[in-house]
Amino acid sequence: MVLPESTYYKSKKPTVPPTFDGVDYDDNTQLKKAQDAILREQWVRSMMCRLVGEELGKCYRREGVNHLERCGRLREKYFELLQDAKVRGYLFEQQNYVPKEAPAKVGLDAIPVPNRRAPPTTSHPKSS
Repeated sequence: MVLPESTYYKSKKPTVPPTFDGVDYDDNTQLKKAQDAILREQWVRSMMCRLVGEELGKCYRREGVNHLERCGRLREKYFELLQDAKVRGYLFEQQNYVPKEAPAKVGLDAIPVPNRRAPPTTSHPKSS
């Protein structure tokens, strides 16, 4: 059964996406809304991971020796969610913001490679 959302809940529901795209850093209210949205999204992912982990533990206890066969779907979902389950905050994203239009080069792509010529071929004079 789906419960209807109250007007109070709708008024507190975030209206901004959890990114700093298009945020004016001079407008404190807009900046704070973006920060709250990012933290809220991280907490939701963390709690989803926690709930799936609890269900995985119940499945392991319930299935016993057959847990490898019957809990595989939950195990895979848990490992997917575990990668970004940590609440990291918003400061790194805020201070190191890179617009999505111009992605930064990362890793070996950022290192300029000099043009390499083929090694010279030496032709030895044939002695006759």
